[in-house]
Parts: sequence; C-alpha cells; structure tokens
Amino acid sequence: VAGKQQAVENILDLSTEQLRKTYEINVFSLFWVVKAALPLLKEGASIITTTSVQGYNPSANLLDYASTKFAINGFTRGLAKQVAPKGIRVNSVAPGPIWTPLQISGGQPSENIPEFGQETPLKRSGQPVELSDVYVFLASDAASYVTAQIYGVTGGIELA
Repeated sequence: VAGKQQAVENILDLSTEQLRKTYEINVFSLFWVVKAALPLLKEGASIITTTSVQGYNPSANLLDYASTKFAINGFTRGLAKQVAPKGIRVNSVAPGPIWTPLQISGGQPSENIPEFGQETPLKRSGQPVELSDVYVFLASDAASYVTAQIYGVTGGIELA
C-alpha cells in the first residue's frame, strides 16, 4: 500500500504538483501494479486495495487525498466486475483514523494530532495491527464468495 496524504486548509493553496503526486501515488499506481500482476494471477487469486473513510466522509483539509479514495472505491468495484469471470476477487479495506506515518508527516495539522481519532464512537484512533485480520480474511479462501466489497475498520464511523 502506497499512500500520500498532505493536509491543505484551502483549495487555493493546493498546488498542481501536490495534486498530481497524490493521484500518481494513490490511484495511478493501482492501475500500474494490477496491469503488471494480472497476467500472473490465477483463478482464486485476490486483489485487495486500500481506500479510507475519507472516500465516504471527506475532511475539508484533505480534498486531494479524499478524492483519490473515492477513485479507489470505483476502481475496486469496477475491476471486481472485470476480473470475476477469471475467478479473481477484488475487495478493499477502508480504515478510519489509524496511527500511521501519514498522520505525523503532514497528513494532519500538528495541532490536530493530540485529538486524532477521538471523534470516532470508540473515542480513539486505531492501530495498524487492527486492520490485519481484515486483509488476511479477504486474501483467504474463507472469502471465496466475497468480491467488490469495501470493509470499514473505522472505530464506528459509518461508511455511507
């Protein structure tokens, strides 16, 4: 999973360079990786993307990042339909506020860090390990009838 997230409070301050890099890393890379991997995948294979709660409920200061997550949702569901006849499943995980290097490297304004994740019903941010079982499930044979789905791990924030 590659990802770029940089908070920008005003769209007028969002540079074309940042917009381009965010889309290249978050969206274009999915197309490139899948195009390279698809000829090697056999029936029963699983492709798992990573979207975000931002793809459903975007923050005002993450316009470029959130819009890439909307794009990943569409990519996941469309690709799932395209490769289903080959027996390949495509699903996504949509984390909510999770402590990752993205947060402390400009993904959140520094003044927001102490309260990061406290807006969730569980009143905390998640840890990366709390996502792992969902990825493992989606990759496993236990999910052999699961495709075109997006699983939220959001601390209770609804995906709608």
